[in-house]
Amino acid sequence: MTVLITGARGKVGQAVLDRLHAAGHTVRAASANPADLTVPAGVEVAELALDRPDTFSSALRDVRQVFLYPQPAGIHELIEAAEAAGVEHVVLLSSSSVLGPDAENDPLASHSLEVERALAGSGLTCTFLRPDAFASNSLGWAWFIGNAMPVQLAYPDAHIAPIHPEDIADIAVAALTGASPADGSLAGDPLTGRAVTLTGAESLTFREQLAVLADTLGREIPVERITRAEAEQQMGRHMPAPMVSSLLDLWQAADHGPAAIADTTETLLGRPARTYRQWARENAAAFTAAH
Repeated sequence: MTVLITGARGKVGQAVLDRLHAAGHTVRAASANPADLTVPAGVEVAELALDRPDTFSSALRDVRQVFLYPQPAGIHELIEAAEAAGVEHVVLLSSSSVLGPDAENDPLASHSLEVERALAGSGLTCTFLRPDAFASNSLGWAWFIGNAMPVQLAYPDAHIAPIHPEDIADIAVAALTGASPADGSLAGDPLTGRAVTLTGAESLTFREQLAVLADTLGREIPVERITRAEAEQQMGRHMPAPMVSSLLDLWQAADHGPAAIADTTETLLGRPARTYRQWARENAAAFTAAH
């Protein structure tokens, strides 16, 4: 049985690929530019460009399971090709944003929601993994911290429950294999065919996350509250205005109390979730030098 990994250059995709390969599974890494992939020896690479359906059949040859990043372009053609190839199960890296109000018009949610709906209407067995905020989102502060500048936030006391990307990878592997990567056992119900919302095990405000980073780095990280308009101007330099508005709305709504804790590796795999502090220790070097 071959497992096809799309998004194999992404942090989670790479981790899923490495875990499956190390466990002896036959894995194929797919990319629109396969020459750019770096994979372990013995892992096949394939071209899969969602705007080129002619690449689908070769990438899906002998594949029974797919780890899929959400991309609406070409999704219906990809599903048709997967069904024709005999694919049995798709594990989608979706987003918790699909559960929000008016998700189909939300720029943070619409891509994932469109792919979920297409898969749900197919004949494929599907597992939807819906992580909330990634701990690695904190890398957006790296330039400021590395240059000893204050981190400016419109909602520094917004609460989130950041999840370690490695936990997402562990859960994805469990969904693909039916077992915990740690010991081959399965804790609780199988993940196959489920939609699960994923978070870390603790609610932390942005200010608290920065305090953890400061403690890890051994130096102060000043936090400055700015107006929403100032945040819109700053963030608008790097992302479209609708996405900026959606993010700021999300953080404003999260400014009033602890974030809800959803499923974690504790509830799904029977082992403690990795903490934000662990992520900070593992990634401290990203915050220690000017960029």
